[in-house]
Amino acid sequence: MDSARVDQWLWSVRLTKTRADAAAACRGGRVEVNGKVAKPATKIVVDDRIEARLAGRQRIVVVTDVIAKRVGAAVAEGCFVDHSPPPPERLPEVAVFAERDRGTGRPTKRDRRKIDQLRGQRR
Repeated sequence: MDSARVDQWLWSVRLTKTRADAAAACRGGRVEVNGKVAKPATKIVVDDRIEARLAGRQRIVVVTDVIAKRVGAAVAEGCFVDHSPPPPERLPEVAVFAERDRGTGRPTKRDRRKIDQLRGQRR
């Protein structure tokens, strides 16, 4: 095979979990092929450079083999050369439980903000 759709290839080499996720990333402008924003049907060939923002991470890969069907992880690794920056280190999660005294009622808006801040969440 000498060319394939970019959404199909991203799914085939296991960079996205589903082909629909790959197509959505393309439609959202998060996938570039050789420096140009790619539509899902953009054809790729060997030696194309694909830059994609997938799952909160920048992925930069160079195509070494074009496939259209999903393959095993070991085979998929051989279909591209990964030039992505290393993923950011994950901070250890600290278990923080906001406990309230029994019978104090619902938390106020101010209490809710403090609880969300402790948990590292934003609303």
